[in-house]
Amino acid sequence: MTKIHIVQDTPPLLDLEAGIAMAEQAIHAAARDGANLIVFPETWLGGYPAWVFGMAGWDSADARSWFGKLVEASLVLDSHEAQRLCTAAREVGITVVMGINERARASSAILFNSLVTIGPDGSIRNLHRKLLPTHTERIVWAPGDAAGLVTVPTPAGRIGGLVCWEHWHPLARQALHAADEEIHIAVWPDMPAAHQLACRSYAFEGRCFVVSAATYLPVDRIPEPLREAFIIGLGGQDGLQGGSGVIGPNGEYCIGPVFSGETVVATVDLADTIRFKHDLDVVGHYDRRDVFTLTVNRRREIGGGR
Repeated sequence: MTKIHIVQDTPPLLDLEAGIAMAEQAIHAAARDGANLIVFPETWLGGYPAWVFGMAGWDSADARSWFGKLVEASLVLDSHEAQRLCTAAREVGITVVMGINERARASSAILFNSLVTIGPDGSIRNLHRKLLPTHTERIVWAPGDAAGLVTVPTPAGRIGGLVCWEHWHPLARQALHAADEEIHIAVWPDMPAAHQLACRSYAFEGRCFVVSAATYLPVDRIPEPLREAFIIGLGGQDGLQGGSGVIGPNGEYCIGPVFSGETVVATVDLADTIRFKHDLDVVGHYDRRDVFTLTVNRRREIGGGR
């Protein structure tokens, strides 16, 4: 059995040190509760820059200023801050999957919307960079690559993940299904009906568990100078309300969606990922490799990371 914690604590926006400290506390708390796996939402570390949608005008001094703050608050994987996360995972023997704003190098302004997986031994097992930022997100994040479009074995299960609207990339989904994914990490800034639909469909299609992690961020926790632009970026929503949950291989929620700031906890039986493939296995008896061929370029395109 695998016990999962999904963190819905409000992330400290644009504050790397405070984010690392909060993550360390959450990792230790999850381990004390007997969890094998802890998951943080999309760009939880540093915060989701929804403000960019409201500051998309050309030559905006405000946008440049906030982008600079975001770069400074973004994680470089060979840094002391990243090592603190690895140390926390190793100290308590838990697998950590976290959405981060990743800075490719300490000397660069290249940012990626990334998902990092840290094993219970403290090693970085995988780094997935969102293949294509959505809409105005492209002002902030560079397009990623498929070097991290893999699954990795951990004591919690065989884990893969995608970021937000990547869940509507059919070939990305199939690449992970073909890697025998048992637990799929789906990270989002929010959880409207369409995102829930994508998670449930993914679980049913892949016959895997989907850990769907979304951020809880009340508007009063957003810095006042950013609030108006942030709300525009959220389509008028009054902050982010969470909505995390765990979905089984039958496409039904095991728990959630939970719309609050509480930690979401679930225990799952990985044997179900085999049992439900009895009638649908998209890389087995429901596959037509004689008709379709999928190849993936997994070369790391930009330096930094793993």
